[in-house]
Amino acid sequence: MDRNDLAELRRNYSLSELSKGSVALDPFEQFSRWMDDALRSELLDATAMNLATSSPDGRVSSRVVLLKGFDQAGFVFYTNYESRKSWDLAANPNAALHFFWAQLERQINIIGRVVRVSAEESDEYFASRPFESRISALASHQSQKVESRKALEDRVAELTKKFADGNVPRPQNWGGYCVSPERFEFWQGRESRLHDRICYELASGDWTISRLSP
Repeated sequence: MDRNDLAELRRNYSLSELSKGSVALDPFEQFSRWMDDALRSELLDATAMNLATSSPDGRVSSRVVLLKGFDQAGFVFYTNYESRKSWDLAANPNAALHFFWAQLERQINIIGRVVRVSAEESDEYFASRPFESRISALASHQSQKVESRKALEDRVAELTKKFADGNVPRPQNWGGYCVSPERFEFWQGRESRLHDRICYELASGDWTISRLSP
């Protein structure tokens, strides 16, 4: 396929609109409204979000993770603390989250600082995971090279037998992070590419709301 072929692929956006007068004064409330819409619409993986981080030398990387909870403190996801994303966050505790709901013609971008959640919170979430997922977390040295798929499956089989009683301990190198937002952008697709973009920015403890040009 020629890259010019992709340039011809386009569609108009016309499902909804967004204005400073229609959004909540609190960006967390606005996020909750849109997340509720996505869940009610039964979108596939509505809680999936792209997480972007940066290495010490400025190399950006991104991957899709699942949102596991949010409140006024921030947005929580879980991972291996020895993964590439964790190495990045140890050196530069800033990240961007991006939600894209194509069927609703909506995007949300969140920028903020990242901290680990408490060990107690990680323990509680880990215990709620399916048995197989807990075994996988214990078996995987995330982002490290592995000899083969078979080697990984053999390790899973070994751990499954070892913890057959279902009591799988949370690995000390596995747990949660919380992204504490400093900026939100809510994007609603509109016709003729005149998209609505409403931005919340944190200043001296208060959120300011502005419209951005599409």
